[in-house]
Amino acid sequence: QVQLVESGGGLVQPGGSLRLSCAASGFIFSRYGMSWYRQAPGKERELVATITTTGGTLNFADSMKGRFTISRDNAKNTVYLQMNSLKPEDTAVYYCKARLLQFGTLRDYWGQGTQVTVSS
Repeated sequence: QVQLVESGGGLVQPGGSLRLSCAASGFIFSRYGMSWYRQAPGKERELVATITTTGGTLNFADSMKGRFTISRDNAKNTVYLQMNSLKPEDTAVYYCKARLLQFGTLRDYWGQGTQVTVSS
């Protein structure tokens, strides 16, 4: 079955960095784009970025451009989110998502999320 497992979250001071990982299994990872989302307390889940099968990146929100980088390693079935110059407003649960085409239907799969807290 499809599984997405995020890791790498934690508590970091403002200005610090974290690298999140999302390990995927149960599907042919290299054939699908992958996305990171985040959800802050009391807010809706928002798209952070998407990476295509060939490594192209899409959809960084203006607040994250220049600070966050999405990448993937198809040999390891893993997608990463490098976050630099973190701000308190980056505090959220971060999720990875795969949108898979199964039997002619698109279906979204989510990981369990990893908490990122930016605080001094």
